[in-house]
Amino acid sequence: MSAVHDRFLQALENESLEFKAARSSLDKDTVAQYCCALANVGGGQLVLGISDELPRTIVGTNAYQGAALQEIKRFLISELGIRIDVEEHQDPAGRVLVFRAASRPKGVPIRYKGKYWIRYGQSLTHMTEDHLLDIFTETGHDFSGDPCPDTTLEDLDPVAIEAFRTRWIQKSGNQELKKLPPMQLLENADLLNKGHLTYASLILMGTYKGLGRHLAQAETIFEYRKERYIIEYQARKEYRTGILLYLDELWNEINLRNTIEFYQMGFFKFEVKMFNESVVREAILNALVHRDYQSQSSIFVKQYPETLLITNPGGFMPGITPENILDKQAPRNRCLALAIQRCGLVERSGLGVDLMYRLLLSESKSLPSYGGSDPYEVRLTLEGHIQDKNFLAFVQKVHEKLGMTLFAHDLLVLDLIRQDKKVPPDYKPILDNLVHQGLVEQVGGRGKGAHYILSKDYYSFIGEKGTYTRKKGLDRETNK
Repeated sequence: MSAVHDRFLQALENESLEFKAARSSLDKDTVAQYCCALANVGGGQLVLGISDELPRTIVGTNAYQGAALQEIKRFLISELGIRIDVEEHQDPAGRVLVFRAASRPKGVPIRYKGKYWIRYGQSLTHMTEDHLLDIFTETGHDFSGDPCPDTTLEDLDPVAIEAFRTRWIQKSGNQELKKLPPMQLLENADLLNKGHLTYASLILMGTYKGLGRHLAQAETIFEYRKERYIIEYQARKEYRTGILLYLDELWNEINLRNTIEFYQMGFFKFEVKMFNESVVREAILNALVHRDYQSQSSIFVKQYPETLLITNPGGFMPGITPENILDKQAPRNRCLALAIQRCGLVERSGLGVDLMYRLLLSESKSLPSYGGSDPYEVRLTLEGHIQDKNFLAFVQKVHEKLGMTLFAHDLLVLDLIRQDKKVPPDYKPILDNLVHQGLVEQVGGRGKGAHYILSKDYYSFIGEKGTYTRKKGLDRETNK
């Protein structure tokens, strides 16, 4: 019996460890509720196939076999917005599944179908208001949720209010929102504080005059230059209205100068834009949600032929670094972040960086760079040039022809192996899963001498079987 099973059989259930026999199945709602609860207590594990009564025994589970295993992982990540790893262990006594839920971001409770799940003792239940308040106050004061003095409904653009309403209805399916007068709509969206408009409502829906009077620094400035290190710009636009009024226009301005690269897959030629629309929108929304609105500086979006640079005032939140930003998120402006999520500008708060990584790696582009950031400013650089067209074509084949879903961490590990770089120890479960799927191969035995290469299928696909043989080496008998 493996050590992992020994450890589970001797463990007691607690807030971060749950056992379910689940001999035949366990419905996805129950799995999601437990993973949600585990994330809300700092992360933990849901184990299927081991009895929840003491003494524990391996009973085996038939839940989520084959492709269903990747599908439930995709479902959980999509619904909960946190990292979920799934391990499958084959034991002589039966199959065991381990769902590992990452911790919620600081200051952000996780919910599933509108409810914040948590475990109290042996029971799965909803968080109390006091517990929620404790979490919301973890990251300090939320300026975007403060009431803005002397504001009226005239400071908000009616077009933006209706755009917010339409988006919210599309996202939630709640047709009752059509009947609400504007102030009631804003109150239901938590955009009023003690009857007054919040700064978040101005940032989302404010008129030019309204922002000019109450929050003039809430502006985004776009500049285009043909070369990186020249002072004079070829185009410049300033946006000082609610986000809902200018986000599409800003993307269109970037897309006007968006060039195209081509790659070949078999007899077909495909095109990839220099800057992916979803990546750019997420990057801009991240800057808007995380910037310091009490600073008098503006957000800058500077475009060059192959580079996009986005800077926002306010450094990283405590505990967030360029190295851990894929796994940890803490919005500076929670009220604004929730409103943006509510109206569907983002799928889920805290998933923006994950989406950016996944899309960039799928197109074989460089990871986002935060070089040059300091305690007063975050600088995000996006490089649009394709690094490896063969890798891009292979990832597309995996997605489309083989029907596999690759997530941000999967792609990150594959890209590290492509570059012959070391995979961090924390990503070992992901690496093992990629080996299980046949996308990666282990070479050189076990222990310190082991290393990993992309699969034989990859090198066959790109027409470099000789490179595969060189990297893998000959087997022991052939060498002899």
